[in-house]
Amino acid sequence: MAVAVLLTGLPALAQREATRGALSRLEELLPRRLSDGVLSLKDLTPALVVSVTPAFEQTRAWYPAAALSSLTRVFTQGGLRACEACMAQRLTVEEGRMEQLSTSLAVPDLVRLDDATRGTTAAAVAAIWLDETMEGVAIRVVDLRNGRIVLAENVDAQLQSIDTSRKTQTLADELERRSKGNALSHVFVDFGIVPSQHVSIDWLEQWGDTNANLSGLTISAFDPLLGIGGSYYRVIPVAFNLMVGAKFMVSLPTALIQSLNPNGGPTQFTDPLFTGVAVLRLPLFRTNFALVATLSTNGRVTVGISLLNFSLLPFLP
Repeated sequence: MAVAVLLTGLPALAQREATRGALSRLEELLPRRLSDGVLSLKDLTPALVVSVTPAFEQTRAWYPAAALSSLTRVFTQGGLRACEACMAQRLTVEEGRMEQLSTSLAVPDLVRLDDATRGTTAAAVAAIWLDETMEGVAIRVVDLRNGRIVLAENVDAQLQSIDTSRKTQTLADELERRSKGNALSHVFVDFGIVPSQHVSIDWLEQWGDTNANLSGLTISAFDPLLGIGGSYYRVIPVAFNLMVGAKFMVSLPTALIQSLNPNGGPTQFTDPLFTGVAVLRLPLFRTNFALVATLSTNGRVTVGISLLNFSLLPFLP
């Protein structure tokens, strides 16, 4: 009997723990939104708490108080206003007609209830729904002045719902970019330091059906000493997004010397006129850094670090 009682109580305890974790994440998420300019606390208060509905019978007594406590810690005690009438069934009695409604209130109904009960205090400017779900909680914030949805998100203890939404949005943006035929720009700066030296900067466009091709302009400061040319890379997703490619550059000092000596004489300054550089670039997880290795036709081998999409100068992309 004791084991049966324990097993019956496990789903409630697990759900309560998941909901508590989701409320904790919500308390971390909302202040960041309020501080990064996405939302503004002064534009959302006073706020009307319309619904804090539990999803389970086992959390019916605990969840409303926990949800209100989380909202109070974010919006402060003076920034919230409870609307008990919003959560109850509504009975309308007219001559020869009686109607009972249990559906959600519309924005005009919320404004009317707030006007009837707030007294001399300021009118509520936002309405908040914070309901329990299977995974955690769902929050919705609506501007009562114009009906605009300010925030609508599902929050769980691991923020998996938000991460999934972000990935879906990124995929949608990427598909739209491809349908428009817009390329994706990158700036890579390579610092090969041992055993030889190779420093270069690449301006690249990412293209192709699978975004696996990058090509563009490259400028070298070492190997060759001062060179300009083109570069091409192929991304291999199954190999941790390894980039395999090459740069083909013209040595500007050597080209200048040859142009100044059309009738002979030394034709090479410090490097051959043309230099090819094979490149391997391995991104380090989700950072802006990568390991880079190069091998040039001048016999120079380098290993170093690559900076991905760093703006070294304000006028660079």
